Amino acid sequence: MPLGGGNKCGRCSKTVYFAEEVLCDKRSFHKSCFLCMVCGKNLDSTTVAVHMDEVYCKACYGKKHGPKGYGYGQGAGTLSMDKGESLGITHETPAPHCLTTNANPSKMAQKFGGSDKCPRCGKAVYAAEKVIGAGSSWHKIGCFTCATCGKSLESTTLADKDGEIYCKGCYGKNFGPKGFGYGLGAGALAHTQ
Repeated sequence: MPLGGGNKCGRCSKTVYFAEEVLCDKRSFHKSCFLCMVCGKNLDSTTVAVHMDEVYCKACYGKKHGPKGYGYGQGAGTLSMDKGESLGITHETPAPHCLTTNANPSKMAQKFGGSDKCPRCGKAVYAAEKVIGAGSSWHKIGCFTCATCGKSLESTTLADKDGEIYCKGCYGKNFGPKGFGYGLGAGALAHTQ
C-alpha cells in the first residue's frame, strides 16, 4: 500500500480508502468510480467484464469486443441491428460478390456441383435434408410422406410402388390382397366388391 492511506483508483487515480474500495483485476476502484466505461452503469462482480485496463458491463463489452454478425443478439431469440457505431466501431463494406467462371468439366466437379432431385417436388436435395427411400433421395421434411394420407415416413415404415412411397397401412389398403379374411387388423373382416 503506498503512502497516503490507500491504493490509487483505476478510474480517477485518487486515493481509495478501505471503506470505499472495490477490487477488480488486481486494481482498486472507488465504489462510485466502478462504472461501465461506455454506459456508466454501476458494476459488481456479476456484471463486470474487463478488457485491457477498461471495465465494462457485460452488454457493452459484448457490443464492443464480442462476436459480430447474425445470431449474436442480446438474449434468447433476439436479433440486434445495433452495429456499435455509438461505441466507435466502424465497419468495412465488403467487396461485391463476383461469380466464378470455373468451367471444369471433370467428373469430380460434376459430382459435387450437382445434387439429386426429389421425386415428389423436383427440387434439389442436399445432404442436410436428404433421406433415401425407394431408391431415390427425398426431402426429409415435406416430401418423405405417404402419397395417400400424407403421414411422415421413416425407412422402416414405408412401402413403395412404381416410384411412389406409402405408409404400410395405405399400401395395404390400396395394393394388398383383397377379399374375405384380408382385413387391416387382428380379426377384422373387410367387405370388398
